[in-house]
Amino acid sequence: MKTHLYLLLLAAGISAAPQMSSMAELLTLLQQMCEVMTKDIQNLRIETPDNIDDVNCISTIFKGMEQLKNNPAMKKFSAFFHNFERLKQWVMPNLAKEGKCDTERRSTTIFIKKLMTFIRKVLKNTRV
Repeated sequence: MKTHLYLLLLAAGISAAPQMSSMAELLTLLQQMCEVMTKDIQNLRIETPDNIDDVNCISTIFKGMEQLKNNPAMKKFSAFFHNFERLKQWVMPNLAKEGKCDTERRSTTIFIKKLMTFIRKVLKNTRV
């Protein structure tokens, strides 16, 4: 399941920005989103998995991305979110039924930083 989310994020990033060809560039895109949300005055709260590696939390992450997409501050990343949505529609029917996902309503920047941490962990594990 971890691989699905990893590939989904990479594919969305690459298709949203054709010049994006690596996870480092995807991390940069997520960092830019984080910086934009730091300045956002709406103080949006997103259900964020306590453990981003929990395979039961994939749909929670998708819902969080949907909330981010609907935030007016994220308009400049619309191509990323559009492609993420298309890929999500392909992946969701193939996911097994999820169990309980422990979450907490957190700021958007925490949500994005958890995604970045997830990507870094997967990258680290693939290099070993």
